[in-house]
Amino acid sequence: MKIAVIGSGYVGLVTGTCLAEMGNEVICLDIDQAKINSLNKGIIPIYEPGLTEMVKTNLAEGRLNFSTNLPRAIKESLFVFIAVGTPPGEDGSADLQYVLDVAREIGSSMEKYLIVINKSTVPVGTAQKVRQVIEQQLATRQKSKFKFDVVSNPEFLREGEAVNDFLEPDRVIIGTDSSEASEHLRELYAPFVENGNPILFMDILSAELTKYAANAMLASRISFMNELSHLCDATGANIEMVRRGIGSDNRIGMPFLHAGLGYGGSCFPKDVKALIQTFKEKKLDSYLLSAVSKVNQRQRDYFLSKILNYFKNDLSGLTMAVWGLAFKPHTDDMREAPSIDVINALRSRGVKIKVYDPVAIKTARKILGEEQIEYLEDEYEVLTGAEALLLLTEWPQFKRPDFNRVKSIMKKNLIFDGRNQYRPQKMKELGFTYFSIGR
Repeated sequence: MKIAVIGSGYVGLVTGTCLAEMGNEVICLDIDQAKINSLNKGIIPIYEPGLTEMVKTNLAEGRLNFSTNLPRAIKESLFVFIAVGTPPGEDGSADLQYVLDVAREIGSSMEKYLIVINKSTVPVGTAQKVRQVIEQQLATRQKSKFKFDVVSNPEFLREGEAVNDFLEPDRVIIGTDSSEASEHLRELYAPFVENGNPILFMDILSAELTKYAANAMLASRISFMNELSHLCDATGANIEMVRRGIGSDNRIGMPFLHAGLGYGGSCFPKDVKALIQTFKEKKLDSYLLSAVSKVNQRQRDYFLSKILNYFKNDLSGLTMAVWGLAFKPHTDDMREAPSIDVINALRSRGVKIKVYDPVAIKTARKILGEEQIEYLEDEYEVLTGAEALLLLTEWPQFKRPDFNRVKSIMKKNLIFDGRNQYRPQKMKELGFTYFSIGR
């Protein structure tokens, strides 16, 4: 099958590459010529385990190409995936500018039947807007006889696990009102659901809302546990024991019940805010989601309060080491990362910061700059001269460090663990002053 994927960012690149892996002919498109040139050499702009190797393989075998020639790709394809960004506006709503720009390009270029697939995360009702824009463009060309279908096919890709998530999805959501599009998409996705997981067909509006609902539910679980962590600290209960106690209930389950610094990344913060805005547009209250967002932001302040309380609100002249910058392990993505808020708050109080992350240093330089911060390439080197170690991202290599070496390097045996990686009793036995979340 011939496929065009418009947008070569995180979602578009993973989508196009994985579709090519199943034998399809895929063209991934972007307006950035330099980016396209790099991609055609197998150089990808993001860190995602397994993706670089898959891109290179499919490039070499001719199934995957990258181009800026959108009209040609549209004319040659049956499926056109829209996978461009939907950044949040000032009010939290999703900005559909790029999605609708692509729709205009499709309407200006199509010469035959197309299945236009929204892969971008978009508010309820976007498919209808895309349809209207395409129809308007066709009318100006006097080409209204061309038939097309618009489909909602939301992505559920976890950063750090995106390749596996696409190749072996829990489910594939397809929102469409067209039997013809349904059959084509059933055939396209058949190789990905051979393990028996379902392709769920539904109306377009429900498919669009499903994406936001899924992320909002997961964000709610995280914020629920983070709010409980405050009560655990106040009462002496242990949030990890509470997690085991409720997570063992089959109705609840264990995933996304970890207390810590809160959620970040490109999806949860943006999607929760966008869903809140959709409630407002429909003149509805969103008490729960508004609280979820507020709790998430407050959790960073709560972690900072532990540091401020220990040092009696006087941090000037201190040096602190940071392990982990990305919003989660196995990615270099720092969008909405808790580390940004924590580091900026400490720098504003006169703290010198020394940081290490296995893959996010380059990204961090662009976001955090160089003021009062030193970027190092070794997790132990950042500890030199540090009064405290802050663990902000739960990379696997931080789970079992050489604590004797840590003690020999640092000025003080002081750790603030924002991810609850270590056992408090063990840290006490090792001679550390140790703070975590809700324990």
